[in-house]
Amino acid sequence: MSAAAPGTSKAAHSEVGPKKKKGPGALATAYLVIYNVVMTAGWLVIAVGLVRAYLARGSYHGLYYSIEKPLKFFQTGAILEILHCAVGIVPSSVVLTGFQVMSRVFLTWAVTHSVREVQSEDSVLLFVTAWTVTEIIRYSFYTFSLLNHLPYLIKWARYTFFIVLYPMGVTGELLTIYAALPYVQKTGLYSVTLPNKYNFSFDYYTFLILVMISYIPLFPQLYFHMIRQRKKVLGHIEDYSKVE
Repeated sequence: MSAAAPGTSKAAHSEVGPKKKKGPGALATAYLVIYNVVMTAGWLVIAVGLVRAYLARGSYHGLYYSIEKPLKFFQTGAILEILHCAVGIVPSSVVLTGFQVMSRVFLTWAVTHSVREVQSEDSVLLFVTAWTVTEIIRYSFYTFSLLNHLPYLIKWARYTFFIVLYPMGVTGELLTIYAALPYVQKTGLYSVTLPNKYNFSFDYYTFLILVMISYIPLFPQLYFHMIRQRKKVLGHIEDYSKVE
């Protein structure tokens, strides 16, 4: 799934709740601040690259090629988040974080990189744009949270922009996988046929179809969970504002 959403696998480093969990130590906090600053800067580079390429070309078609390398680098760099959870410096589920991170890495490398014919599809720009805005907000949110100085605007953006960005990203991902299917079927990419010495077969085309189907039950659950998280985090502040 595309959006690293509030309250899902990539949960914020500090969550709202009656019990306050002990945060990471000073060294771990310093490392996490540096990591999140670097990742914020990386996704800002991608955003600037998209804008500059659009202004230079006067068209949004094929903008993927202008940010291909930094996209691969910084999206792959998110794998470290799984390690952060595994060693306990970030209080999130290793399994859920791994699922969300690897689903994006999978789309980056096993679909968009591997099936070059889809790289010029508008759907790629759709999910790349959604990812870019989401990650700039998310990593900024983490950075300021770790520094105990979180501006309300970033907090609001973190729990609001997903309303549009999450469906936008998912749509782009599904359309990109769908566009890749004919090429995967034609070339037999990553497929293993029988007979072979391992007596094992794998049809990557079918696997991609199953990946697409998996969005049907997962997307509504995650999306409405995020809506509930928004009400939990921002609801009381907005209610107070209405009273004022």
